[in-house]
Amino acid sequence: MRTRPFVHVLAASTLAALVPALAPATASAAGNPLEPYLGQKPAWHRCAGDTPASYQCSTIKVPLDYSRPDGKKTDVAISRMKTSTAAERRGVLLLNPGGPGGPGIGMPLSLATELPKSVTEKYDLIGFDPRGVGRSSPVTCGLTGTEESWERPYRDETLARDVKWARTVAEKCDKEQGDTLRHITTRNTARDMDVIRAVLGEKKISYLGYSYGTYLGAVYTQMFPRRADRFVLDSSVDPARIWRGMIQIWAEGAEPAFTRWSEWTAQRHSTYKLGKTPEAVRKTFWDLVAQADREPIELDGQKLTGDDIRGGSRASFFTVREGAEAIAKLKKAADGAPARTGESTAPSRPAQPAFGRAATPDNGTAAFWSVVCADTRDWPRDPERYRRDALRAKAKYPLYGDFGSTIKPCAFWKKDGSEPATKVDNKVGALILQNEWDSQTPLASGRGMHRAMKGSRMVTVAGGEGHGIYGYTTSCADKPATSYLSTGRLPAKDLTCRTPAARREQGVKKLPIPTPPGLPGMADGS
Repeated sequence: MRTRPFVHVLAASTLAALVPALAPATASAAGNPLEPYLGQKPAWHRCAGDTPASYQCSTIKVPLDYSRPDGKKTDVAISRMKTSTAAERRGVLLLNPGGPGGPGIGMPLSLATELPKSVTEKYDLIGFDPRGVGRSSPVTCGLTGTEESWERPYRDETLARDVKWARTVAEKCDKEQGDTLRHITTRNTARDMDVIRAVLGEKKISYLGYSYGTYLGAVYTQMFPRRADRFVLDSSVDPARIWRGMIQIWAEGAEPAFTRWSEWTAQRHSTYKLGKTPEAVRKTFWDLVAQADREPIELDGQKLTGDDIRGGSRASFFTVREGAEAIAKLKKAADGAPARTGESTAPSRPAQPAFGRAATPDNGTAAFWSVVCADTRDWPRDPERYRRDALRAKAKYPLYGDFGSTIKPCAFWKKDGSEPATKVDNKVGALILQNEWDSQTPLASGRGMHRAMKGSRMVTVAGGEGHGIYGYTTSCADKPATSYLSTGRLPAKDLTCRTPAARREQGVKKLPIPTPPGLPGMADGS
């Protein structure tokens, strides 16, 4: 979708039996059909003329189809920043920013100055663009801007149009990519990660993944448990809700966030003028929605409908101050008061470096749908099912329920030959970091990851807002994460901590979690 100006934009078989035989091991494994890939020697070079010489890039080859390693190949772009303290070096720390569809090749450069020295001295930081993304043989569906727009509320009068849109996206992706589409999956990206491990000469990898990257990391631990060292999963996807459930969970998480926001805002009526009680604040919001349904409200040159307001403001309610600023600005526009020149409710975000941008205009969106639709066979196929679900969800979750449950392109995605979704259920050690008020992977989602990863410990930041913690914010979760990566010791038990107000005010650091074009959800960078 095209983002709205008042919103704080934040931006989820038979082949399975082949996995043990084809799982990457080491380049010396006799008879391993993947040996030609595992023995590659990356041609490292400076990533760009305006980046440090220590920041190096390369490209390796991996099988498009791991069940046919002698068939078509595809590129995976990788990057690294080596530790300068060889005596302290433990190994490599692979990094993933989320998505699906987020490029990760720029992460070593961005995180090198954000992670503590006790971590960067232990690991070479390794970035990579997942298959189909950025520099890694990028996929495209040839989508227009309108076709990339997917936040579509349910209405009886627009259902036929939305079904046509979903079918069109699926058909265009199939036409552009053909057989490639069924191989752009989380399981195959996990296999690619293990090829990277072998190419780098490592017996194990450590890992720091955000948002969708937590699911990718969890799938890796399920497929290659003996090759997983220290895994930090930050702002987690619930593996049991892949993928429709992870879009629907935004609606489930939004209602308590909306209640909390209304309570906070009512206490500050003198500042925001939105109501003296939580009930009054909520009435103000819904009155604005109703007013915009009657006649769109013009804000910063755009006309907003009630659906625009519902869908666009969902994420902002998780960050109460920014939500209050956004709705106060909208109310002024509705009342006819001009906004001050340059006024914005969204903080500035540093841009992705040029080497991390999508190779084609719709690459982020195309990669998103490729993974979300091909990862699982559980998407309903009947448009009538989506209609019923959307109506029920809107009644239960008025703010966003119909957005999350209505028709998506996955209803028409070809499933032939794709693998079933990975069931994550293991005892591999991992540290899960979770803000209490995360708009894109709500607290329930982090707890779902913790249930699936039975060897994990979870650190919950009470009162924590935003999506992405370690290296992104100043948080009470930093210390246990640093300790784990540095020493390998998980906390003795799950922890709940609260970041002191003075530290919270320092806010977001560098490196926002990337948001695929048109997708405000899984890769939010708040």
